[in-house]
Amino acid sequence: MPLPPKVTSMDAEWQESEVPPPPAFDQKRLEPIAMPPYMSLKFGVDPATITITGDGIVRYVVVASNSGGALNAFYEGIRCSTAEMKSYARYNNGVWETVQRPEWKSFSNLNSNYSRQLARQGLCRGEAPGASVTDIVRTMRDPSRKLQ
Repeated sequence: MPLPPKVTSMDAEWQESEVPPPPAFDQKRLEPIAMPPYMSLKFGVDPATITITGDGIVRYVVVASNSGGALNAFYEGIRCSTAEMKSYARYNNGVWETVQRPEWKSFSNLNSNYSRQLARQGLCRGEAPGASVTDIVRTMRDPSRKLQ
């Protein structure tokens, strides 16, 4: 399948599709995101929450947890063509809270690099989304997947 044309966030023609409410997630289905060994938080994405939109965004729910049992989840989107992510909602204490003014942020300007790792470990294939959700999940489950 050929790669779609590159579109940048500067393109006035590009419009983000409507964002649906956060999908339900299940901790038991999480696919781990490979992170550096010094990270105390563990990150995983529920494959059942991954969607690829017609405008080139991969949306998903990622869960962050620690050894003490604390859990947070984030409903996010990655735009592979521009190496950006946007957080739409946060899950804390059993409740989703919508981000009031979600903004696209460059991977290079993020506090944590789990979004970049997630993009490299399956959500994106270069500057395009994975060919399908099935392909994304297959790539994420590949034992040869490496931390980059």
